[in-house]
Amino acid sequence: MASTQVVNISLPALPQGWAGEKDFKIVGALSGATKRNVEPVGPHFLAHARRSRHNRTFSEDERLQAQNSVKKTEVEEDDDISEDEDPMMLNREPKDWKGQDHYAVLGLKKFRWLATPEQIKRAHRKKVLRHHPDKKAAQGKGDESDGFFKCIQKATDLLLDPVRRRQFDSVDENADVDAPSKKLTGSKFYKAWGPVFVAEGRFSNKQPVPTLGDADSTQEHVETFYNFWYNFDSWRTFEYLDEDVPDDDVSRDQKRHVEKKNTNARKKRKAEDNTRLRELVDECLACDERIKKFRQQARAGKDAKRLAKEEEIRRAKEEKEKAKADAEKAKLDAEEAAKADREKNKKAKEAAKQASKKNKRILKGSVKEVNYFAAAGEPSAAEIDGVLSDVDLIMAKIDVDELAALAEKLTLAGKDGAAVKTAWTGEAQRLVEAGKLKAGEAKVFA
Repeated sequence: MASTQVVNISLPALPQGWAGEKDFKIVGALSGATKRNVEPVGPHFLAHARRSRHNRTFSEDERLQAQNSVKKTEVEEDDDISEDEDPMMLNREPKDWKGQDHYAVLGLKKFRWLATPEQIKRAHRKKVLRHHPDKKAAQGKGDESDGFFKCIQKATDLLLDPVRRRQFDSVDENADVDAPSKKLTGSKFYKAWGPVFVAEGRFSNKQPVPTLGDADSTQEHVETFYNFWYNFDSWRTFEYLDEDVPDDDVSRDQKRHVEKKNTNARKKRKAEDNTRLRELVDECLACDERIKKFRQQARAGKDAKRLAKEEEIRRAKEEKEKAKADAEKAKLDAEEAAKADREKNKKAKEAAKQASKKNKRILKGSVKEVNYFAAAGEPSAAEIDGVLSDVDLIMAKIDVDELAALAEKLTLAGKDGAAVKTAWTGEAQRLVEAGKLKAGEAKVFA
């Protein structure tokens, strides 16, 4: 708990001849003094405790705190940015600022285009603390030139200006990564070519820039990578290399001539850079084993499709030939079957014909066996002709089956004249009833 301190405060009196004395009007009176206890809190409490512990005054504590802050800043900056200057750089002429490496001047060579504005400011503070003319004079180095200090100021002004910094980054060859000079395979290929495209990607209007990937990258990733670089959209314009435009005292035509010359030079450098980048991508593509692998896979897939198509064509051809052979065989079988049926039908007809002839012989023989139904002795020609006429009439009216049935009856009747006549008479009566024969048309068998 902090100790309580009593602070007596009295309001000062207005000075004589105060400017507002004439127009001053009293509108009220101050209230009486009030005694309050004031205690420090937060950082103020810590400061109060530090002063009390070390028995310091306000001014002594502030001075020591400022010194510690400066030392802490210098240590932090030394840890982050610790590049020493090249002795030749210290002797650089400030007027030759366009040819200097601004990142190297500020000790940011390892950061370059990746350096943040905060890092640039911190690097500037460090360089100023080290190379400020006043500090050198205090160290007894007043005879040294302050040219490098001017280079520091120029580098800081340029790198903190986004437009001018981009112009310098556009031609900063120290940030480039050279492509491998020989063909590499395996992991060495990706390790050597990856940083090349990372460095080139700083000029892309489209971000983020796809990475090269590795041996396990998918075909989609690889195709996206090369499509990006073959359609690269670069912001490089090379203004930093422009020839300085003459001052106002030079003629307008001369200025226009220089401006036109700069414009043409930019276009030429832009075209050369595009060609360079295209050749770089071509070289990487030619060495990329993944492309060969994808082409082999595609070729294998095409071969598989071709073989499958050929197999399908072969199978369809075989099925067509088989169907044709089956159709021809079926046709031959049908012809053979038809021929066999014809032979069978022919034989059946022949058999039926033979059977019909036999049955007719039985029918005609049946009446002959019974002596044409003569009562006694030999029958007359008229009696024979009458019986045979009725026999022929009945045979003409009946079909093959009826003929066979009648022949069977007559065979059973044998030489029994009455039975034979009964069979004939019954058949004649059946034909009359069926409407195939008129009543009385068969005279003997009526």
